Amino acid sequence: MLRAKARLISRLVTGVSGLALAGLPGTAMAQDAAATLGAPGPSEIQETAPVDEQGEDIVVTGIRASLREAVDIKRNAQGVVDAISAEDIGKFPDTNLAESLQRITGVSIDRSNGEGSTVTVRGFGPEYNLVTLNGRQMPTSTLGDGASAPNSRSFDFANLASEGIAGVEVYKTGRASVPSGGIGSTINIRTPRPLDRPGLRGSIAARGVLDTSLNSGDEITPEVSGVASTTFGDDRFGILLSGTYQRRKASVNNAGVGFRDGFLGAENNWGTLPQPGTPGSERVTNRPGPTDVYEVPQSAAYDLIDIDRERINGQLVLQARPTDTLTATLDYTYSSNRVEARTSSVGIWFNFGNTSSEWTDGPNAGPVFYSEQFDPGKDLSYSSALTANKSVNRSLGGNLTWEAPGGVTVSLDAHMSSAESKPTNEYGSSTSIGGAIFGVQSQRVDFTGDLPIINYQMYPGIDPLNPALITPTGNAFRNAYFRNDLDQVQLAGRYDHDGSFLDSIDAGFSYINNQVRSAYGFIQNETWGGVDPRGQSFGAAAVPDDFFERVSLPDKFRGFDGNGNLPPAIYTFNFEQMAELLRAQYAICENPQTGTVAPGTCLADFTVDRRIREQTISPFVQVNTRFDLFGNPAHIIAGIRYDQTNVNSSALVPVPTGTRWTGANEFALVYAPDADFTTFKGSYANWLPAIDFDMEPVRNVKLRASYSHTITRADYGSLQGGLELDANPRIGGGTGRLGNPNLVPFKSMNIDFSAEWYYTRESYISVGYFNKDVENFIGNTQVNQNAFNLRNPGSGPRYRQAVAALGTSDAVRVRDYILRNFPGSSEVTGTTEAGGVSYLTGNIFGLPEDDLFNFQITQPFNSDQTANINGWEFAIQHRFWDTGLGVQLNYTIVNGDATYDNTLDPNIGQFALTGLSDSANVVGYYDKNGLQARIAYNWRAEFYAGGAFDPLYVEDYGQVDGSISYEFMRGLTVFGEGINILNANRRGHRRSDNFVTFAQPGFARYMAGLRFTF
Repeated sequence: MLRAKARLISRLVTGVSGLALAGLPGTAMAQDAAATLGAPGPSEIQETAPVDEQGEDIVVTGIRASLREAVDIKRNAQGVVDAISAEDIGKFPDTNLAESLQRITGVSIDRSNGEGSTVTVRGFGPEYNLVTLNGRQMPTSTLGDGASAPNSRSFDFANLASEGIAGVEVYKTGRASVPSGGIGSTINIRTPRPLDRPGLRGSIAARGVLDTSLNSGDEITPEVSGVASTTFGDDRFGILLSGTYQRRKASVNNAGVGFRDGFLGAENNWGTLPQPGTPGSERVTNRPGPTDVYEVPQSAAYDLIDIDRERINGQLVLQARPTDTLTATLDYTYSSNRVEARTSSVGIWFNFGNTSSEWTDGPNAGPVFYSEQFDPGKDLSYSSALTANKSVNRSLGGNLTWEAPGGVTVSLDAHMSSAESKPTNEYGSSTSIGGAIFGVQSQRVDFTGDLPIINYQMYPGIDPLNPALITPTGNAFRNAYFRNDLDQVQLAGRYDHDGSFLDSIDAGFSYINNQVRSAYGFIQNETWGGVDPRGQSFGAAAVPDDFFERVSLPDKFRGFDGNGNLPPAIYTFNFEQMAELLRAQYAICENPQTGTVAPGTCLADFTVDRRIREQTISPFVQVNTRFDLFGNPAHIIAGIRYDQTNVNSSALVPVPTGTRWTGANEFALVYAPDADFTTFKGSYANWLPAIDFDMEPVRNVKLRASYSHTITRADYGSLQGGLELDANPRIGGGTGRLGNPNLVPFKSMNIDFSAEWYYTRESYISVGYFNKDVENFIGNTQVNQNAFNLRNPGSGPRYRQAVAALGTSDAVRVRDYILRNFPGSSEVTGTTEAGGVSYLTGNIFGLPEDDLFNFQITQPFNSDQTANINGWEFAIQHRFWDTGLGVQLNYTIVNGDATYDNTLDPNIGQFALTGLSDSANVVGYYDKNGLQARIAYNWRAEFYAGGAFDPLYVEDYGQVDGSISYEFMRGLTVFGEGINILNANRRGHRRSDNFVTFAQPGFARYMAGLRFTF
């Protein structure tokens, strides 16, 4: 009887799976649809279907239950779908959703602050994947580094804790009934519902977290989570409440090298190597040839970054089923993620004067070392930065599902959701204060190892570890704000047909009103030559020595060969202390030249304020068929979706009125006090067909074929209008950008084939092939032009007179000459000592007779470039009989025909696909007699991360994670977890492997705790 009931329920689940995919939120997969219709979901089927010889139920829990449910989702779905399910209520396999998703075939992740953050599916990065929560499109919420106006659609999984998640499904093929927006995939996050599992259920867990990356101390931080669900009134009413609190302290240290744009060996511009036969060429070893491509470093630094992250999640769900045919659900979801990052840095900058260097062979030459000598001396930079932001997501939703007479099911779903990110302090979202010790005689970066080695020599008598010599210099207070409000209404219906061929018809309609505000403002004091020499204007208020703390450096980069060659120590200082001192002495937050602030703060008013409104309507229709082919079941699902989107983009951008030459190679713009909004409009429409076919040629073997069209909308930054110039041009020119609201979405034509053999309940082998032809890629065109008639004070009559008089173009001496001889067009703010000589510092203002300032303006456009992405996915999941042992193996091969050629002229932009890389996962587990253990190795090959003119590559990375738990009494489990237990390092480079742009040591994170389940 039990087996017959299980078979009946299984058929019911299969029959309503189309309803799940018909866009019914809260029923995104078969188990949700089944629950909505009053039937148990697959997890319950699998846990109760097996019986022992006495006819009693055998309850399958833990890892096995999770794998069984994931297998059933994959097997019963139409199209290619992979999933991860919670092992039990409140127990997702990993503490981070992104870390779990990387275990799915074809999914790899990107990390931020040492945690999984965004996902890449089949080579398509986070901006190409749509994330939904219970079938609803969610707003995004992130400020990134807070140093510029945010503009991404990428969903940040770091905002959600995993304890309140029931499962995650990855739809890799397009369906007419699935919301549009993901070329790579649509990822649906499911949260639990009380009527899915009647009765009183819950889980409470507490753990301590130790992150071995901490630069100082070994603080253990808490994580507490709980979820409780109950039903009453004959299981017709239910309530579920879940909550999570997590605190994590960690450090992410970085050795980074900044860069100049790439050059050809024959070029002769500022920053290039001296041409053969010219002064300095004798100091170039193995000089790149005339057609070789090379890049020179602009700067290099060691950053010690200390992170404090606090995450709070909660959800309340109310459900009622007053009749057998009507189910009502009301839910409220809240998440907040506060991240504070403090950075202490020591760094150097190059002026490209008296340089020496050695290079690898071309045609893509990389630096072996690069050095420069200075006369007069240059500055060694000490800086302190604070990035502190909080992202808050709120979503209120309701769903009504009615099983009408005649085989009709209707669902109405609506939600109002918001996401907001803003700074959590009075200084801004991303702030920094510079300091310097003047007197660097020479500096060098060695590129022969994985870790770039910075070396600096000071003039006699100057100690780089003497805090009394540290002079405050320039500072920046950046204020970024992002808010995304998304309202959505979905109406979907399904007609179940009793005929032999037509199984059902799905139809629906969705309306989305998506509003985005992205704002940015800054205050920047361009006093890079020193606010004032210590002990002069500061007088008794000079920076106290106890502001500074000596910190050892080599141990912060352990795990990298050569870290013993690093400088022995650096000085750090507290950001708030220094900010308040400079604020009191120099009113750095109230300088009218650099912006205005809210009273009593350093929060700059928004000078860039962009608003986008997208309104999208999406009707769809889908026909589901069922028939026998060669005596075995087969299905065809065919449908079409129509998307029409109207875009309204308004932008308030600052209007520059002048320029200032503020330091050797530092310039700044002067802005008008007011700016105006400008508005642009755009619209587009797409027909998105999809057809899926599957058959079972033999029992437990499934063959699939799919064809579909999918789209991904342009990022918000590209859609935003208004010409914006970067605040700090260089002597050779500035940069800026202009958005384009008329961009149409990326469009992909997709073909998928797969074969799957399910040889036991928890074991299968699958192989799949995918092919995607993508068009409407967004390219960037760069136009050199003047903007707002701005003039270059570093290129004009005054500059040429100074060079003629001094016989040198040294920037420090030229500026000193102009400051002394042209007082009417300049402003002296102080002096600096170099080589025993005192030089004036200050501002030199642009004049009408100066040369026009050149700006390289970047604007996005839809190119006629197309690309093909194809690949293979291989997966094995095997349980070794009744030993409790099992293994999951998968490997993904991704190929693309648009790759970056490092040897081409760097002055010509290239089109290349970002994020394409192979990936692999190996997971071994044990689950028996209350003991569970899991160890996983996740690997991603090197990939191109972007840069049309100058590429960035993230090198291959592999990480080992592990977990173990033991249920020592019913419902009470002790557990431990380890993340990156082998301390894997991360590294990125430019065109050449030698030209490292970042190198970050990896450290393990350990967790241990206790869980009570009832």
